[in-house]
Amino acid sequence: MPITNKVEISACLLFQYKETPAILFPIHSNILLWVYCEIICLFLFFRLASCNLGVKTCENLESVLNLENSSLKELDLSNNDLQDSGVELLSAGLKSSQCKLQILRLSGCMITDKGCCSLASALISNPSHLKELDLTYNHPGESGMKLLSARLEDQHCKLEKLGDAPTPGG
Repeated sequence: MPITNKVEISACLLFQYKETPAILFPIHSNILLWVYCEIICLFLFFRLASCNLGVKTCENLESVLNLENSSLKELDLSNNDLQDSGVELLSAGLKSSQCKLQILRLSGCMITDKGCCSLASALISNPSHLKELDLTYNHPGESGMKLLSARLEDQHCKLEKLGDAPTPGG
């Protein structure tokens, strides 16, 4: 487990300082992306919560989710400013038959019904892997949650747990 912790910290540092590579990483941003892709393919769990990530990071993660050799099973992007446009990019990666992600945590990522629509579409396209989706502390609206809740009822979809609201008292 200590190795995972080091990777989690490294990933956060990598993304936090990617915008200013001249100060801490005096190499081209594409090299940082390559290093990131190599790291993410080796680990089953990747925690990038509260790393000040935005839409640009989702473009990179879409590519990672499409990688044939990725063993990534759990991705935590909670408390980042991904918004609907970032979730649309992630959803494109989730649609890939190469994507093996089982748990996706997007708590507090400023997602509305538009982002939920993208996620529901991804679950229709690739229903065989994602088992848990955490959307707590977002604004999915009634229509967004209706679309995603329908995936829970779909016998072809593996989704078992949909976190859409904070648990009272917990």
